Amino acid sequence: MSTATVAPVSVWEAAHQVDADRPRSRQKQLGASDTVCQRRAAYILAGTPPTDEADKRTAILGTYIHEGLLTAARTRYGWQVERTVADELIRGHIDVVQFDEATARRLPERHRPRVHATASERQGVVVEDLKTKSTFVWDRVIKYGATAAELRQLYTYARLLRTHGFEDVKGQRHLARLGPIPVQTLRFRFVNRDNGTEHTQEFRYDERAAEQARWWVEQVHDVEDPDEAPRDFDGPGLDGTCDHCRFRTRCWPPTDPPGAAPQSILVRNDADRAAALADYERGQQLESRGGRIRKLARAKLDAAPPGIYGEHQLTWTGGNAKREPDVDAMIRLFHDAGLPVPTTPDTAAMTTQLKTAGIPVPERTGRARTPRTIQVSPAPAQ
Repeated sequence: MSTATVAPVSVWEAAHQVDADRPRSRQKQLGASDTVCQRRAAYILAGTPPTDEADKRTAILGTYIHEGLLTAARTRYGWQVERTVADELIRGHIDVVQFDEATARRLPERHRPRVHATASERQGVVVEDLKTKSTFVWDRVIKYGATAAELRQLYTYARLLRTHGFEDVKGQRHLARLGPIPVQTLRFRFVNRDNGTEHTQEFRYDERAAEQARWWVEQVHDVEDPDEAPRDFDGPGLDGTCDHCRFRTRCWPPTDPPGAAPQSILVRNDADRAAALADYERGQQLESRGGRIRKLARAKLDAAPPGIYGEHQLTWTGGNAKREPDVDAMIRLFHDAGLPVPTTPDTAAMTTQLKTAGIPVPERTGRARTPRTIQVSPAPAQ
């Protein structure tokens, strides 16, 4: 058998090509998933050529999981998935729309869901967005839920559905005939792409939040020069969104002198330096004050049992009894094995001798306990 000396072609080349050919990748109109950063959205709207090629393997894997789960839900449950909504400013593809009974009855029977994800009729029509996340950010997802950009995207979907209904295109004309849909509940379904863990975040539709999302889109359309549009993030090295942005170099051009932090381009004169120094000092004060507030709150909660209190859920980890070598049992083992017993028991030395002799070290539950860690997260939706 011969050993190959030339590496075979990578399947990722095909994956990147297929991803680039997706309708969403070739879409010219601003999409709801583009409502992440105003400057990036302005570049997209202006047709600005990308300056950077980000590694998309993680995103592509997330797309495969996303498509697989939604396809399974459509096939087995009859859910409405990947449905298009649009108006003159923006368009998007809603992951899942869960109809209430009244709306479902307006559809031909073959298009009605077989399994409802909605637990209560009081939730009404639900718009759901599926997000895949890595274990690296999973704790943050559980604790804080969706980001501001993710909320803006979901509210954009819901508002389009409430004002225009489904877009009248092939494959969903039966849905377009329903007209505007009175969405009442929004839901994020987070899936850990490393281990499959599922977590949902659910809340009622808020008209004010929806109008703020719409205002954000209108502001982007009003931008004359995309290079003057506001940045929504702090830049490369400080935010992963900027690190992987395909307009990174256009948005954060090379610094002078070379090698300085990208954010140094924001300082042009002594007034900017003075403002940055004031921000630095204010940040130190906030960090110090925040630490004191947390320490006091932690001390107050030290005897509190786990549970839901107001808008937050309290849980504890750790606090378990530690295991320690059982000296009395070790002395008995020494006697049984014919080993000399130290006049003054030396736990470390006796443990080493037992391990050397291949004898398991006996343990007992000690009085000491492992450190107890507080976990605070938003209370689950009722």
